[in-house]
Amino acid sequence: MTMLHLFCGQVASGKSTLAAQIAARPGHVLIAQDEWTRHLWPEEMRTLDDYARLIPRLRAALAPHVAQLLRLGMPVVLDWPMNTPQTRAWARGIFEAAGADHILHVLRPPDALRLQRLAARNAAGTHAYQVSAEDDAALARWFQPPSPEEGFNLAP
Repeated sequence: MTMLHLFCGQVASGKSTLAAQIAARPGHVLIAQDEWTRHLWPEEMRTLDDYARLIPRLRAALAPHVAQLLRLGMPVVLDWPMNTPQTRAWARGIFEAAGADHILHVLRPPDALRLQRLAARNAAGTHAYQVSAEDDAALARWFQPPSPEEGFNLAP
């Protein structure tokens, strides 16, 4: 059965790094939210309010495409923060519509390491977005790890 790889973790937890490693496998397709938003909305995606306004449009556009790739037998690595039950429900709709399997990779490094990575990433300027301490704190308040009731296949 074709696999949809999903990732849950706070900013700088290693989601994109792990996604890139998995996507390097033969035949895997990487779809990275940050790459799409950086190209679609280079000037419009500046704040968390912008994110909340624009991301639903991107989700609506990509869901049928991702489902079609899965139906065609292509493993998809969805580098997208699955950090709320609502976002995970969106992903569930994709793999269920495609009749595909899934695995949710949950990354929870210690906060000190995560914040160190974030500071290094911001200083390097190589990431599509700079995340301030205030934005990181706001995003952390939204973060909800998956519950057993959600029924996701969790990576070991």
